[in-house]
Amino acid sequence: MTIHLPQGPYEPRTTPLDLAPSGAPLASRTVFSAAHVVADPYADIGPDGPAAVDWDATLAFRRHLWSHGLGVAEAMDTAQRGMGLDWAGAAELIRRSAAEAKSVGGRIACGVGTDQLTGPATLPEVRAAYEEQLALVEASGAQAILMASRALAAAADGPEDYLETYPHLLRQATEPVVLHWLGPMFDPALEGYWGSADLDAATDTFLKVIGEHPDKVDGIKISLLDAEREIDVRRRLPSGVRCYTGDDFNYPELIAGDDRGFSHALLGIFDPLGPLAAHAVRVLDTGDVEGFRALLDPTVELSRHLFKAPTRFYKTGVVFLAWLAGHQDHFTMVGGLQSARSLPHLAKAYELADRLGLFPDPELAEARMRALLTVRGGSR
Repeated sequence: MTIHLPQGPYEPRTTPLDLAPSGAPLASRTVFSAAHVVADPYADIGPDGPAAVDWDATLAFRRHLWSHGLGVAEAMDTAQRGMGLDWAGAAELIRRSAAEAKSVGGRIACGVGTDQLTGPATLPEVRAAYEEQLALVEASGAQAILMASRALAAAADGPEDYLETYPHLLRQATEPVVLHWLGPMFDPALEGYWGSADLDAATDTFLKVIGEHPDKVDGIKISLLDAEREIDVRRRLPSGVRCYTGDDFNYPELIAGDDRGFSHALLGIFDPLGPLAAHAVRVLDTGDVEGFRALLDPTVELSRHLFKAPTRFYKTGVVFLAWLAGHQDHFTMVGGLQSARSLPHLAKAYELADRLGLFPDPELAEARMRALLTVRGGSR
């Protein structure tokens, strides 16, 4: 039956893709999905209050990702870190998810940041905040992802402050970590990270940190939405240090790679694409690059739509699709972020996802889309 979306009439598909879970690990690439959190819709709090999380639904979604053989990147920006989820909530999320990963044999890596700092901070305070979070993540048994820090970006006077802070943290890490370079399109407060707004100079500083401590760096995650820069950095990494693409615009070509290498993946778009992404990588495991691209290339239009500017609000589309797919019973987000995207934006996300066959129950997705159109659009 035709559904009348803001962009025009649309005939929903009636059958989903057949993407049954397969817990077997992926072979040719290491793939993490950065996972969203499910809010408690009945919590009586305002947008500035502490995050109220539905722990059962949040952990169930992680089990869904693990069931398809994906790793989970926990407490990252996809989980609304710094956009509704404070450090207290992130710490509890890390503890619970790490314990759940241990119980089901799932791979997990968790974000280490400085978001317990609530105002201007000195460099020693930034280091101490990082140390506190690193200790918690390592105590949980998860791999650490050293996230970009708003506090460090504000406190640093130049590249030398990064060259002092990061080696200090790497020396303390008991296991190799992932370094995360998140661009200002995801968080404007990170403009000029690594000590310069000149990306070439910033890249040199980033690579210097890695080059001096390759035994302490498992890999790097680059989220700059710049495929050429990622490839350049990838080719300059020390042997044994992996590149995890965070490019939600160009991920199929970066994961497929070229004759000089490839990227692994740590992606927010693999939250809604989890089963399809895992299936595509299994095809790639057989050496079938064309088959991999045939599966994943058509998803780029949806990803570019979800991550369109202002990119930091992509989480709204991710949670919206999780609701349509039946992974949660409501479209409520911590911090009230469900209001951050327009009805036409969400309707287009529904159409693109439905065309891909991402919804396990297309009728449920259609019914929920109709309900949202009524609530937010009236009787037009």
